[in-house]
Amino acid sequence: MYKVFVKDIPIILSTEKYIGKQYTAIPLKFVRFKRLIKKINKGKLIYVNLYHKNPEKLEKFLRKKLPVVEAGGGMVINSKKEILFIYRNSKWDLPKGKLEKNETHEQAAVRETEEETGIKGLEVKKFITKTYHIFKRNGKFKLKITYWYEMFSDYDGKFKPEKSENIEKVKWKNFEKTQKALQDSYENIKLLFPKEYLTTHPNDRVS
Repeated sequence: MYKVFVKDIPIILSTEKYIGKQYTAIPLKFVRFKRLIKKINKGKLIYVNLYHKNPEKLEKFLRKKLPVVEAGGGMVINSKKEILFIYRNSKWDLPKGKLEKNETHEQAAVRETEEETGIKGLEVKKFITKTYHIFKRNGKFKLKITYWYEMFSDYDGKFKPEKSENIEKVKWKNFEKTQKALQDSYENIKLLFPKEYLTTHPNDRVS
């Protein structure tokens, strides 16, 4: 199953016709994709499931329908289990950016994380997942596919938010502060986190 975000509304691509009664199910071969995106942008459609029995067809469909921008991003964790966030466009986000020529997804993830935050001493631990979102640039819809990597650094120096990318703040956040930040973040960013980050911590509940 894939979740492709238009703003914060997911288009589901799956191998199952029925994933919930609220979903409009459309066979992949009958989809008019750009018209579908416009309906979602106008608030006329919220729950949609595009399905095909062959899972290999799902991402191929996406890549065929829209120009693709490949990107790399980093979830940086330190020895205190704090996570590195950036604050941009009134949202808490994780550093990411598009690939340069002859660059791998992992290399792009490291470079963009360093450029956007000023962090040093990054060590890539593992690949996490890919996220998908659709945006409009110069009047045309494009699909950004971001490859996310877990990284480690114990950098404790001064951060340098990349002002040219509208980044206002760079902050380490502990478990509780991460939970709070995710309430004011993007849905595709939330996909990178375990469920416990997306619920209220037991200590925060009012008895």
